[in-house]
Amino acid sequence: MNKFALTVENLTKIYSNSKNKKQNKALNELNFNVKQGEVFGLLGPNGAGKTTFLSILGGAVTKTSGKVNVWGFDLDKNPRQVRASIGIVPQEVNLDAFFSPKKLLELQAGLYGVTRKNRITDLILKMVSLQDKANAYSRSLSGGMKRRLLIAKAMVHQPPILVLDEPTAGVDVELRNNLWENVKELNNEGVTIILTTHYLIEAQEMCDRIAIIDKGNLVALDTTERLLERIKTKKINFKVKNIDLERKLFIEDAKFKIINKNIVSVTYEKDSLDFSEIVNYLNKNNIEIKDISTEDGDLEDVFVQLTKH
Repeated sequence: MNKFALTVENLTKIYSNSKNKKQNKALNELNFNVKQGEVFGLLGPNGAGKTTFLSILGGAVTKTSGKVNVWGFDLDKNPRQVRASIGIVPQEVNLDAFFSPKKLLELQAGLYGVTRKNRITDLILKMVSLQDKANAYSRSLSGGMKRRLLIAKAMVHQPPILVLDEPTAGVDVELRNNLWENVKELNNEGVTIILTTHYLIEAQEMCDRIAIIDKGNLVALDTTERLLERIKTKKINFKVKNIDLERKLFIEDAKFKIINKNIVSVTYEKDSLDFSEIVNYLNKNNIEIKDISTEDGDLEDVFVQLTKH
């Protein structure tokens, strides 16, 4: 078995406008792979091409050119096996209000051609913590439960890859945390997770690697840790003893801001200035440092830097 769960080579999708004969390149020769067993983030601003890519995986959109290989199956040669290897959790909650979770999963399994003896409905309900609501109407479920039920629906045919499209949109913080606990457990069971989200802090905490696309182009692909290392600007807050609010502080390649008589904020370029130089400067100017705290950049800073959004 290939060590990659998903391989994308030169994937291109062009939409043609018959009226003005203009062409819109939604995806422009994308190249990346997703390793088996990892949590892979696919990020980008609105209109970047994420939905087009997921639609190609799900069979709703036909690619213009390029290759897609899913769990060892070529999308062109083995489309049914590709569909069987993926479970897609949509962004929209689309559940029949009068069906119970158990009936919904049984129906979904039937649509996938899973025989009754091979169905694991009860196990899936337990995996997403819905065993106590197995026979309740879907309309009675909370928002977080409905999201978990969508994940369960995507798993009835036991796909090795689970695609989560904005799974926590509109979900409150507590339910979001519960949902991620379920996703982590699935990943620990060996399920490969592909995630799109607008909550960048989630991607930072959840993903092993992240691809960022913008206007159909791949602008970054690396581990989360290495992407964070790309941030060049660092911010440090110094707690000091009674500094004059009118005092002028200056070092080349650094920007000082006196917040109040006890806090001095410094922003500087990591590549051009060393932290010790700032400390030495403050000491030489008789500014007594009581405490130091740093504000490291997060994935949002990387995202803005790469996409200008």
